[in-house]
This record gives sequence, structure tokens and C-alpha cells, in this order.
Amino acid sequence: MKKTSFAISADVVTETLQAVSAIAILTAVMLLIGRPVLGEAVIAMLYLLGVGWYTSRAGRLPGLSAAVAAALMFDFFFIPPFLTFSVESVEGWLMLVIFVVVAVILVDRIQAGLAQAQAREREAQLLYELSMALVGRGSRAEIAATVAERLQQLYQAAQVQVLLLPDGAPGGSEPAISARAPDQVAPAAQPDQVIPLMAARCLAGEIRVWYGEGSSLVDADRMLRSLASQVTLALERLSPALDGSER
Repeated sequence: MKKTSFAISADVVTETLQAVSAIAILTAVMLLIGRPVLGEAVIAMLYLLGVGWYTSRAGRLPGLSAAVAAALMFDFFFIPPFLTFSVESVEGWLMLVIFVVVAVILVDRIQAGLAQAQAREREAQLLYELSMALVGRGSRAEIAATVAERLQQLYQAAQVQVLLLPDGAPGGSEPAISARAPDQVAPAAQPDQVIPLMAARCLAGEIRVWYGEGSSLVDADRMLRSLASQVTLALERLSPALDGSER
């Protein structure tokens, strides 16, 4: 059974302490301005603004730390009775609960948006790197071997196999090609994922992936399909039978 370890880096600890400090400084500024001047609604919005800013800057854990610190300071300094963590009125409880819920949702939504943006950036970079790796490959065998090696390294998979059909269809003039990475490892009976290589007019082949315990599976399906389209384009440049063009 694979053990899960939770490692917190020194940078994350530093960012978390800075997040709490930033909320404390914001609290001091609002106390100087005065509770009656700002009002509870404005104070809550300013706290949420600080939580959102720090989440977008430092990530989920510092953002959640800022949210917890903001909730505690909001209760202690701005919800009657002041300078205590007790809440006597139903209105005060509702205000505090709503603030905590909104702060947590805000942190999660910002983090999800940042993760999607990073995934899109990573995908674009990987597509560019694969395209550059396929440039100059003069045979289908070289393309298959390059793709298998790159995908195996990318996902840390147990094995990746790239199978190319004869000229993209049965009965083609060139033989079928199979490339595996790592080549010395025999694949399991059934792959965990199969991605077809669909050309304009026929099936060009497929990519088979056997995931291991150390595989990186974040957004794997969408990424593999995007990468498969780049492989198909490289094959079409070599095989007129795939796109129907005359050469």
C-alpha cells in the first residue's frame, strides 16, 4: 500500500505566516479608522479582499490561513461583545458563519482558476515541445518512438505504446509499427487508457498507456488527446493516404 506523505516546504510556511501578518496589519488599519466609520459589511469585504489577494499570490494553504485569521480577528475585534471570541446575538453568529463560508469558497474558486490557468500553460508548453521533437522526424518509426518516450517521461507511466497502422489503414503499403517506452518492460494484459490517432480519413493508430503508482494523472485524458492531434499531424505530413492529398 502506497503511503501518502504531507510535506510542507519552508516557503509555504513563510507565505502562511506572511498571510496571517497581512491580515493582522489590515485589522490594525481598520481599528485605526474605527468600527463605526467602516461598519461590519465594509470590514467583512475588506477582509475578503485580503484573503482573495493572498490566495491568488501564494496559493491555497496561505489563503486558508488568511481566511481563518480574518474570521478570528473579525469576531474578536468587530463582532459584539468586542475583545472576546464569544458571540451573543444570532445576527453575530450569522455574520460570522456567512463570512467563513464565503471566505472558504473564495479561496477554493481562486485556487481552481489558478490551477486551470497553470494546466493550460503547461499543456501549451508540452504541445510546443512535442511539435519541436517531431520536426525533422523522417519516418513513422521515428515518430512512434519519439512519442512513446516523451509520453512515458511526461506521465511517469509504467509503459507507453504507440501503435501505427499500415499507412493509417489496413492494406497500406507500409507495415504496422509499434514503439514502446520503456522498451524492456512487457506491458500488462490491458492498457489503462487507449487514445486513438484519428486522421482526416481513417484511423492512423492508437496510443496505449499503462499507468503505474508514480504516474502523474492530472488532466491526463485531455492532455493525451491534445498530444495525439499533434502526432496525427506529423503522420499526415509523411503519409498522403491519411489526408487524401496527392503528392
